[in-house]
Amino acid sequence: MKANLLKYENSWYKPGSKIKIIFWYIINTIFYKSSIPWPQVIKKNILKCFGGKIGENVLFKPNVNIKYPWFLEIGNNVWIGENVWIDNLTNVIISDNVCISQGAMLLCGNHDYKKSSFDLILGKIVLDEGSWVGAKAVVCPGVTLKSHAILAVGSIATKDLDPYSIYQGNPAIKIRKRNII
Repeated sequence: MKANLLKYENSWYKPGSKIKIIFWYIINTIFYKSSIPWPQVIKKNILKCFGGKIGENVLFKPNVNIKYPWFLEIGNNVWIGENVWIDNLTNVIISDNVCISQGAMLLCGNHDYKKSSFDLILGKIVLDEGSWVGAKAVVCPGVTLKSHAILAVGSIATKDLDPYSIYQGNPAIKIRKRNII
C-alpha cells in the first residue's frame, strides 16, 4: 500500500469555531508574532480573553506563535523566548518556573505514517515545574518534561524526560543528572 494524501480527512478535529480561530490568528499576528514589544499585561490579558489560563510574572518575548490559547495553561514565573512556537492543537500545560528558550517548538500534532490516509495524531505536552526547553529544541506530542528536567539546545524529546535530568540529542537521551545548588 502507498500513502495517499487525497484520503486525508480530519473533520473530527474541531479546535473552535471558525470565527474564533480567524479572530485569534489576527490577534496572534499583531501581539505575539510581532517584534513590537507590547506590554506583558496586554499579552497576558488577551490570552485570558481567549480562554488561556495564565499565571503571574509570565514573560513573552517577541515573535512567539501560539496556535490556540484556549488549550494553553501557564503557571507563574515562566519565560517564553523569542521565536518560540507553541503548536498546541491540544492541551499544553506549562508549570511554574519553566523556561522555554528562543526558537523552541512544542508540537502537539503529528501524523500516523502507518496509515495511507496520514491521519492526524494529537498528544498533550506537559512541562513540569522548573523544567527548561533549550534553544531550538523540540518537544513532540504526548511528552512530559518532569520536574526540573532539561532538554538541551537543539535536542528533540520524543518520550518523557525524568526529573532532575539533562537530555541531549535526536532523539534526546539522558546524559546526566541536574544538580541545583
